[in-house]
Amino acid sequence: MLRPRSRTKPRGKGRGKKKQRPGNKCRFCRAKIRLVDYKDIATLSKLTTPQGKMFSRKRAGNCAYHQRVFKGAIKRARFLGLLPYVG
Repeated sequence: MLRPRSRTKPRGKGRGKKKQRPGNKCRFCRAKIRLVDYKDIATLSKLTTPQGKMFSRKRAGNCAYHQRVFKGAIKRARFLGLLPYVG
């Protein structure tokens, strides 16, 4: 004879709603910067390693839009010689 299961916790993937932290925004969104300037070397160098590699979106803390804009700014700054390709 099978006993009935008591369901105290929801089963499967939906184990409740994930809570989003209110103050966890991209640095450019917080400053309300729409486009990242390729001439702003101080900001661009904060988001790159000493070797010149770009930080990932997760590590840099950027939103998807600003990470794409940042990528273009890095490429333009490298092409113009403002940032090195390799450390």
